[in-house]
Amino acid sequence: MSGVSAQPRASRDARRFTERYGSDIARSSSLLAVLLVVLLAGTQAAPLGAQENTKLNDTLRRIFASREFVGKRFGPARWINGGEAYVTVEPSASAKDASDIVRYDTASGKREVLVSASQLVPSGTNSALSIEDYALSDDLNLLLIFTNPTRVWRQATEGDFWVLDRRSGALKKLGGNAPASSLQFAKFSPDGKRVAYVHEHNLYSEDLGTGKIVLLTHDGSDTIINGTSDWVYEEEFDIRDGFRWSPDSRRISYWQFDDNGVEDYTLVYDSGGPHHVVTGIPYPQYGVYPTIQKYGYPEAGTTNPAARVGVVSADGGETEWMQVPGDPRENYIARMEWAGNSDDIVMEHLNRLQNTNDVLLGNASTGAVRQLFHDHDAAWLDVVDELDWVDGGKDLLWESDQDNWRHLYLISRESGEARLVTHGDFDVASVEGVDKDDQWVYYIASPDNATERYLYRSRLDGTGGPVRVTPPGEPGVHAYQMAPGCAWALHTATSFDQPAATDLVRLPDHASVRMLEDNAELRAKVKPFIPSPAEFFKLDIGGGISVDAWMIKPANFDPSKKYPLLVNIYGEPAGQTTLRAWFGRDPLFHRAIANEGYLVASFDNRGTPAPRGRAWRKSVYGSIGVLSSQDQAAALRALEGTRPYVDSSRVAVWGWSGGGTNTLNLMFRSPDLYKVGMAVAPVPDQRLYDSIYQERYMGLPQQNVEGYRSGSAINFAEGLRGHLLIVHGSGDDNVHFAGTELLVNRLIELGKQFDFMVYPGRTHSISEGPGTTLHVYTLLARYLQEHLPAGPR
Repeated sequence: MSGVSAQPRASRDARRFTERYGSDIARSSSLLAVLLVVLLAGTQAAPLGAQENTKLNDTLRRIFASREFVGKRFGPARWINGGEAYVTVEPSASAKDASDIVRYDTASGKREVLVSASQLVPSGTNSALSIEDYALSDDLNLLLIFTNPTRVWRQATEGDFWVLDRRSGALKKLGGNAPASSLQFAKFSPDGKRVAYVHEHNLYSEDLGTGKIVLLTHDGSDTIINGTSDWVYEEEFDIRDGFRWSPDSRRISYWQFDDNGVEDYTLVYDSGGPHHVVTGIPYPQYGVYPTIQKYGYPEAGTTNPAARVGVVSADGGETEWMQVPGDPRENYIARMEWAGNSDDIVMEHLNRLQNTNDVLLGNASTGAVRQLFHDHDAAWLDVVDELDWVDGGKDLLWESDQDNWRHLYLISRESGEARLVTHGDFDVASVEGVDKDDQWVYYIASPDNATERYLYRSRLDGTGGPVRVTPPGEPGVHAYQMAPGCAWALHTATSFDQPAATDLVRLPDHASVRMLEDNAELRAKVKPFIPSPAEFFKLDIGGGISVDAWMIKPANFDPSKKYPLLVNIYGEPAGQTTLRAWFGRDPLFHRAIANEGYLVASFDNRGTPAPRGRAWRKSVYGSIGVLSSQDQAAALRALEGTRPYVDSSRVAVWGWSGGGTNTLNLMFRSPDLYKVGMAVAPVPDQRLYDSIYQERYMGLPQQNVEGYRSGSAINFAEGLRGHLLIVHGSGDDNVHFAGTELLVNRLIELGKQFDFMVYPGRTHSISEGPGTTLHVYTLLARYLQEHLPAGPR
């Protein structure tokens, strides 16, 4: 593992859910209080209840204002010595509030402290460096530490980097005189002699022997970005670390983004103070005047950034730019890696509509590019995250929907021919590892139940069918961090009602060797919240279509009575709510609501990324918001028709981000079904969201005018009849507050009464500032109880 930015493989669904839904709703564990402004649209808002639910508030305080229910995770762990051992971070036995890096022999479990906290105390200080992330050189002599992180949009990717020489004991901070917390993505060269990193949108290399720092790019600015990404590529293609060392350590390939011509979006902070979103500084003190932050944000149909890939010597000099065809503002370079050698770069080149993906090979010395493979879909193509070369670099492992299921293929480096590896009516969710010796590929799939995830393997030559590796009788979602060679894996298992547990397993027999983190304490604490397991089932919504669903029932449930129902929704292609996985504190929120006397349920409509085939996943193309509304309403009717204890006169719906958008859709389009809606950070008008995401699923607004109109909730606001709460952070860099303001104006114009909560300066997660997260959930709980009284009838 050569860089601290390198992360274990994660399934496509898990990553999407975390990025777009989980980190919005399940939030980080940093809990931060609130500055609240309530704006009431129209002449008056619905009255607030005089009595608070003290018991529920105390429960929510335990969940959201303490660390009582924050689970433990094993790691961050790194495989070393080809899988014969692994290292992880553990609390130091000798230094308070500090950590050691510990080595374990994989087979025997023998433990040794590889680096003690005492070795990580900088000269002139008394405290060890906190370890946010780390990497070891291949010979294990050098340790690279990432510490003192600050946030850049969603993630803390700026910070300080230190290198420890384990032989000499020397501890050195990288970056020369660079300001504190200003370096990004530091990575060892494969030979361990240098580290490369990004600072102020330029790429640098630093010689660990001499200390010499070489500036590799010279044009970094607010609009020319080298070695990392601009806002939209980061948000939608998950590109943050934007450079790669060549295997021979002589060169570095990197992205450059040109945001000139991209319209600036301006965030206004009325309370003044520093831009806490970017700097990580706590919520600012009040100032006299507002401050602003501008950044390039291409809305659907507007000018995009231009991306290109270059190769530069680690000693400096001119960059050799890859001669990628086409207008760089009308195409995307979504992935880039060295192509299994130090001579070629492999790139994924998508057109703006994202319905073609050309695999390109670029010569690192000349920049010449040839097309290796062309993929196409009538709707859209998902980016292939892992570009694995097998058979000595002769073949590229590829994922495609071309036979209407997401399968694995091998693309010949010489001919470009694609050969099918996996067979059957099922989707591959993600590639987990390749056993290049025994010629197996390991992947996540769930052919029989779209709410679960298991490990499978198939022969690389395409013979035979899929072989399930995860043992039967273990329902839920399983994730794996595979060792090189795939003989071992760190296995994390979770279910809807059970926090994650991680053990070490031997493969391919999946024998559990030792438990690494069972989260026993958290499991015991959440048990009182779960009087009965959540029920998972399918609902027939007509036309031969069934949707996955879950339901939580209150304690002391009486099926002879009727209960109010709260529906939790996301409903867009970026997330699936019916996974049998533990999503942090959100399940406890729903449990707390249920135990007040509510049913809580969720449905996954067509278009959500369930592994149910291309037709399921891509049926929403060009009509986001329309089909989801129809399917969700049909699912609710089916539930009411089959569960007589659902009180159809008392139904509420809530969601965040895309779920907030669909909450608006349901309140406006099906007002006879939904009496209460709580929409957090919604996108009322699809034309206002970013180009990469919205155009992927809708096409360009100039070419799909009716689709954008019919898919945007704001155009159906006249349908509102029930109680609606809209919640938004005014500092949301992702889903802009302006869209909610336009909806507010439209509702005022229509004379519609509603409630509106603004969290000043907060981002899309609405988590900044002490107490904010607790306040949001307390608000949702209170609004629900006031307008949809709890309890059976």
